[in-house]
Amino acid sequence: EVQLAESGGGLVQAGGSLRLSCAASGFSVDDYATAWFRQAPGKEREGISCISGTNGSAYYSDSVKGRFTASRDKAKNTVYLQMNSLKPEDTAIYYCTADNWCSWYDWAYEHWGQGTQVTVSS
Repeated sequence: EVQLAESGGGLVQAGGSLRLSCAASGFSVDDYATAWFRQAPGKEREGISCISGTNGSAYYSDSVKGRFTASRDKAKNTVYLQMNSLKPEDTAIYYCTADNWCSWYDWAYEHWGQGTQVTVSS
């Protein structure tokens, strides 16, 4: 059974950093595309990063490019999202997900974690 569990969210001041973790089970994070999405209050879920399962390349949305870095650890079967230079507009619930291919559309993914709240104060 595929399971994903996010952790590492919290309250941080603008300009600060957080590292989110997503512990995976039921599959190997090296064999599948692993993505991070976020959903702010009143907004649709937004894809912000994805690591390709085929070549390990990482892709980012314009909203986080240059500030966020996604990575994965095969030994721990965990994916990470390092978030630097955080802004109040980064406040959202952050989710990890996985599937065969990277996609910016949430409907393309079947399995999701429960999410972790990130709040950035100004």
